[in-house]
Amino acid sequence: MASSEHPGSPGCTGPLHQCIIRTRKEAVPSGPDRPCPQLEERLEAQDGPTSNSSMTTRELQEHWQKEKSRWKHVRLLFEIASARIEERGVSKFVMYQVMVVQTGSFDSDKAVVERRYSDFERLRKALLKRFGPELEDVAFPRKRLTGNLSAEAICERRLELREYLRLLYAVRAVRRSREFVDFLTRPELREAFGCLRAGQYARALELLGRALPLHEKLTAHCPTAAVPALCATLVCLRDLERPAEAFAVGERALQRLRARESHRYYAPLLDAMVRLAYGLGKDFASLQGKLDDSQLRRPTHRGFTLKELAVREYLS
Repeated sequence: MASSEHPGSPGCTGPLHQCIIRTRKEAVPSGPDRPCPQLEERLEAQDGPTSNSSMTTRELQEHWQKEKSRWKHVRLLFEIASARIEERGVSKFVMYQVMVVQTGSFDSDKAVVERRYSDFERLRKALLKRFGPELEDVAFPRKRLTGNLSAEAICERRLELREYLRLLYAVRAVRRSREFVDFLTRPELREAFGCLRAGQYARALELLGRALPLHEKLTAHCPTAAVPALCATLVCLRDLERPAEAFAVGERALQRLRARESHRYYAPLLDAMVRLAYGLGKDFASLQGKLDDSQLRRPTHRGFTLKELAVREYLS
């Protein structure tokens, strides 16, 4: 793929770690970016107030007004901040550090993940399988048979991969796809939930703290998508005897589940919040009332606790 910034340019001279990449401004797509159910179609069939909701007409109007305020698309910039050569046994490969930054305001939660070229290749194959015609003009960095570990080749590929992510993100269907979101978040979230299952709550919390901000940015159009990770964070904080922080995270999760009583996390989260509120000396009557109403509308023979539900995530 041809690039406007060649390794021989001023931006790529000197040692590899000094290769600075300039951020390009992206064109904002026309028209409103409305919430898309595609990302959640396998997670939850309903993503709005249910037909048996007790919300009044005014409450429904206020709910949808707040939902519309979330429809403004979050713009993200992708940067390949650095690269390093890693050795595993007899093989050597390059790990590229991908930095994701939200535009429009100061972003204190810059997300950073590491991916290798083969990870990008798997993403490309998955996206072509689903969005082939839409990606005809999105060039992918060609595979090098030799010299791919040289500083010049790595610097050039950093630019090409940065451009590849930028072009993918410009396609609305792609940036909202499960494949794109999973590429940037699934390895870290899967490791975090694995640590949760193993009872390694401190390590799980550390991983969730790094992965969750990026996951929330990528799924801003689907408020409930980040609920499992938020609930896992609550479980970790609670079991680490940090109930006040756990309750605050739970409030964030409940906000995302507002008027979504059919969501599988709704009742278990309310139950956990009632117990936390009671232990913290907070008023839990309203939470208990919502839980009672939910159980009356959707009785179940066997309800999972929040922890039992969380440990079932990312098993496959």
